[in-house]
Amino acid sequence: MQIILENLGRRFNRDWIFRNINYTFSSPHSYAILGINGSGKSTLLQILNGSLSPSAGSVCFFYQQKKVEVEQVYQHVSLAAPYLELIEEFSLSEMIDFHFQFKTYLSGLDRHKIIELLQMESSKNKLIRYFSSGMKQRVKLALAFCADTPLLMLDEPTANLDTQGIDWYLQLVEKFAASRLTIICSNQEHEYSFCRDQLNILDYKKKSDTVFTTIKSAF
Repeated sequence: MQIILENLGRRFNRDWIFRNINYTFSSPHSYAILGINGSGKSTLLQILNGSLSPSAGSVCFFYQQKKVEVEQVYQHVSLAAPYLELIEEFSLSEMIDFHFQFKTYLSGLDRHKIIELLQMESSKNKLIRYFSSGMKQRVKLALAFCADTPLLMLDEPTANLDTQGIDWYLQLVEKFAASRLTIICSNQEHEYSFCRDQLNILDYKKKSDTVFTTIKSAF
């Protein structure tokens, strides 16, 4: 999988969130998108997964050397992010079955093995609404890592995880991320320490990059 950005920019009203990004993401490498909270990391990630359009420039997607139209990018992406909600009326087993109606399991995996991976055998019939925030985060991560997609995207992957949960996340990375294009939005080093390359969103912000409307009067 490859994603190519050319002069990419996104603005909110008159203010540029970022602009003039020229960058290439290629599998099987891992990339970290860095920046303080509110800097635009998640906005860039949404452009990279095709759910948000840029205000300027272009983003092109390629898989197996063939161009992928932006409307089809979702088929190639697994995503875990704070703004993606689990269906709380489902049990854990139902949530996994529902998710994998739209994605394919990685080779050798099935619902039972994912529940085992989550260490939640005793909670398989429990409704998601009764899960703790840490349990919900584990489920989000497992669904993303265990889907057979060439592009894995993680936004704040260890949010709500304790020390044991962070170690579990790093085990998932080691086991399931090596052969894919992995992109992580983070400002916590333990979440992205394994990433080969880093893109700091602050490098693409300038105070002078505010768009003003010039009103000209003719006399």
